Amino acid sequence: MTHRPLKDPFNIVITGVGGQGNVMASRVLASMLVRKGFKVTIGETFGMSQRGGSVMSHLRVSRTAVWSPQIPKGRADLIVAIEPLEALRVLADYGNPDVGVLVNMRPIYPVGVITGEAEYPSNEAIREAVKALSARSGFLAATDEAIGLGNPILGNIVMIGAVAGLGVLPIDREVFEAVIQEGMPAARIEANLRAFAIGEAALKK
Repeated sequence: MTHRPLKDPFNIVITGVGGQGNVMASRVLASMLVRKGFKVTIGETFGMSQRGGSVMSHLRVSRTAVWSPQIPKGRADLIVAIEPLEALRVLADYGNPDVGVLVNMRPIYPVGVITGEAEYPSNEAIREAVKALSARSGFLAATDEAIGLGNPILGNIVMIGAVAGLGVLPIDREVFEAVIQEGMPAARIEANLRAFAIGEAALKK
């Protein structure tokens, strides 16, 4: 697959809530891009430190320079949302007419929704809003696929596979396998490779 030259820097936001493996996903993706010769800076913001709070990672990808870790408002090129409502939150701040968005459609309801004080938008409303606010979008059942593999947190790796499947970045299964073999127990590698393959194939159906 040939890749067009990337905008430099290419700005990626990975967003989710605590407990979804957001930080690990950003570090795996950054390591893959570093192996492909890019300079990557990561900035992380945490809405609440405990499980259930917003977590957002900024990745700034460049062939030539090390950029500041914070993406300017309105300047994301790709948003990867492991939780659907977080996609809309990030689009409001970092979206623009050219942005691409990938969304895992399994919601995690905040406390206000659980207690009946707030309403969570329907999946259809989220899809329509994301489509209206982006140049291209993809919607995945990443958590459902991960549950099928025996571990719901593998939804984060399904989403990284989907990033590879987009064809925007020069990353593939081979570089993913090299990265996880360095930093993961052997017993977990096969499930991660399967999760990556599911995500990579999801957008090609």
